[in-house]
Amino acid sequence: MLPFSRTQLGLFFILLCPANIIGLWWAVGSPLVMDPNSICRKTKRLAGKQAELCQLEPEIVQEVAKGTKLGVRECQYQFRFRRWNCTSHSKYFGKILQQDIRETAFVYAITAAGVSHAITQACSMGELLQCGCELTRSRAPPSPTAGPGMEGTAWEWGGCGDDVQFGYEKSQQFMDAKNKKGKNDIRALIDLHNNEAGRLAVRSYMRTECKCHGLSGSCTLRTCWRKMPHFREVGDRLLERFNGAFKVMGGNDGKTLIPVGDNIKPPDKQDLIYSADSPDFCSANRKTGSLGTRGRVCNSTAMDTSGCDLLCCGRGHRDETVVLEENCLCRFHWCCVVQCRKCSVRQELSLCI
Repeated sequence: MLPFSRTQLGLFFILLCPANIIGLWWAVGSPLVMDPNSICRKTKRLAGKQAELCQLEPEIVQEVAKGTKLGVRECQYQFRFRRWNCTSHSKYFGKILQQDIRETAFVYAITAAGVSHAITQACSMGELLQCGCELTRSRAPPSPTAGPGMEGTAWEWGGCGDDVQFGYEKSQQFMDAKNKKGKNDIRALIDLHNNEAGRLAVRSYMRTECKCHGLSGSCTLRTCWRKMPHFREVGDRLLERFNGAFKVMGGNDGKTLIPVGDNIKPPDKQDLIYSADSPDFCSANRKTGSLGTRGRVCNSTAMDTSGCDLLCCGRGHRDETVVLEENCLCRFHWCCVVQCRKCSVRQELSLCI
C-alpha cells in the first residue's frame, strides 16, 4: 500500500470531524492549511455558516486558518514540558480529537481563541473590508489611569481599538458548527462550551491603552482605545483553566451538563470541561493518540512536569552529550550586515528511556 500524502492525511481529519475541520488545520505542513479556496473546495461537507463564509468571505477563511496555526503554536508552547506535548503528528492527533478528554478541551478552546484573535487583528490592520477599528460612540469612558497627577485629566476615545466583537462573532459562526448528532449530543455540548471559553479568554480581557497629548510633555488630554490581550496571555489563562477543568456528564434532558462528583459547583462559561479521563501518555499507543515519552528531553533536577521523574513515567533517563552548532563571535559591519561564525557547543541532555 502506498503511503498517504500530506494532503490525504489532512483530508483524513474531515472524516473524523465531518462538520468541524479543526483537525484539518492542525495537520501542520498540509498544503491546505493556508489556502482557503482548497479548504472550501475539498471540505464538501461544510454547511450553514461555514459554507456561507467559504462562498461569500473567503478572506475570512484565510484568517480562520491563520488563527488555527496561532492556536497550534500556542498549544505546543504551553504543553512543551508535558507528556502530551500537543503534537500535530497527523496519525496520532486525529485520535486525540475523537476523545472527549481535557487535552481535547484545550485544543478546541485555543483554536477558537486563535481564530477570534486573528480575525480581530486583521480588522485592526485594515486587511479585511468587512471590518475595521472598533466603534466607540456608545462605549463608556475609560477607567481612570493610575498614577500621580492623572486625576481629572480629559480623555477621548481615539486610535484604533480592536473590534473584538467582530472576531468573536466570525469565530462563533465558523467554529460552532453542530455535528450530525445535533444539539442534544453531549460531545457537541462540550465542544461548544470549550469553543466559547476560548473566545471569552480573548474578549473578556480587553485592556485600555491611552496616549498623552499636551505641550512640553504634559498630559492635558488622553486618547484611549481598547486592545486585545497578547495571545501568550490567552494561552496562559487557558492553561490555568485546563489544570482546573471540570469533568461533566450529560443530564437526563440531553441539553444540560452536570459536574461529576459531590458538592462541585457548576462550571462557568470560561471553564474548560470534559467527560472522559485522559490516558497517561507514557507509552506509544495509536488507539489513544499517544506518542509516548521515550526519547523526550527532560530536566533531571526539576520537580515539575518537565522533570525526568514525571515526564519519563518512572522509567528513568539517560544522559547524552550532543554537539550543536550556533552563531558566535558576531560583528556588525557598516551599514547593515551582521556576520557571525559557527561555533560547536557541547550540551548535556537528559533523555527518557
